[in-house]
Amino acid sequence: MNRMARFLEVTVAVTVVLAAVIFQVNCGSFKLKRVGYAKLLGFDWKNCGQPDAPAVLKTLAVSPDPINIPGSLTAAASGSTSVELTAPLSLNVTLEKEVVGFWVKVPCMEDLGSCHYKDVCDILNQLIPPGQDCPEPLHTYGMPCHCPFKAASYSLPQSEFYLPYIDLPYWLTNGKYRVQGDLGGGGKELGCLKLSLSIHSD
Repeated sequence: MNRMARFLEVTVAVTVVLAAVIFQVNCGSFKLKRVGYAKLLGFDWKNCGQPDAPAVLKTLAVSPDPINIPGSLTAAASGSTSVELTAPLSLNVTLEKEVVGFWVKVPCMEDLGSCHYKDVCDILNQLIPPGQDCPEPLHTYGMPCHCPFKAASYSLPQSEFYLPYIDLPYWLTNGKYRVQGDLGGGGKELGCLKLSLSIHSD
């Protein structure tokens, strides 16, 4: 999942919202299914924070639709934070799956699903050890991948990624999903992002 994780980290670095952590942490604790071929359909996003939330995603464009796994995709994004984001940064993730027309909350199981993460800065340090270069294309464009994130605007120009075969928990291989990530620090909400997509795999 390394390249998939790196793609997701691009979104993290721009929006400072680790919604993608739900697919990254401790996947080895689950019964995994090797995805030979999958499609990601109907990808959509929106900010869900307060109007004065300091961390916001301004643009995010991903193509093609559907996204094929394995396969190539192109992504571009921009975002900003009006305050410096420093450790500890908490992240509350809510993951829901559509079941017979109803949205059902997926519980937190071994740090996967609807979970609360006390400090995403620490998670980033585990994924990318301090002192190690940020993964491409963050490194090329001088974008950070560790806390603190300075108050600034961030922009990732259109970049191409390759998504390899991946292993997913058996319950995450088909269906419609939506996920909300709420970022907080110092007792305040810093940003909120909602994502939605469908997964079809064999």
